[in-house]
Amino acid sequence: MTTLAHLRTYALALPEAEEGTHFGMVAFSVRGKGFVSVTKDGQVQLNLPVDETEAAVAAHPTGERLVRSGRTIGFRVPLADVNGKDLNALVRAAWFSRAPKRLAASLAAAEAAADEPGGGDLPAGIGRPATQALLGAGLTTLDDVARHTKAELLALHGVGPKAVRILSEALELQGRSLRG
Repeated sequence: MTTLAHLRTYALALPEAEEGTHFGMVAFSVRGKGFVSVTKDGQVQLNLPVDETEAAVAAHPTGERLVRSGRTIGFRVPLADVNGKDLNALVRAAWFSRAPKRLAASLAAAEAAADEPGGGDLPAGIGRPATQALLGAGLTTLDDVARHTKAELLALHGVGPKAVRILSEALELQGRSLRG
């Protein structure tokens, strides 16, 4: 069973995602375009392209197409009926369908770079979530990281105290430190 807290955590981990309300529902948007919301009765609604909607309907028997003015605009399913892994994939697909093309391309490139060994000089020990968060924010090298404060790094979703400690240690080995 997936919870609103899980949905919130994953949705807000995506670049420039913001939480708000839409017609009284908890809603998440990217640059003002909604990509997922949760109704008061616990239905998660995702704005998805038609092909992704059809795949979601086939995979989740309790789900249904969201239709507006005779046109399929997404998918709705009870939050409790979708597991966390599937929900993450659906939220990600919804974000990609609504995010501006350059922002979506930036995330896709950051994820690809995180998968490549030696893609930069960021220490591998910081972990994949921190690496993706840094790359998604345009911080691809220790030089880039050194221009930020500990608080700025911790504000990136996916970067925790352990990652900041490892980054600080890597900078110290080079005789440098985080800003301020």
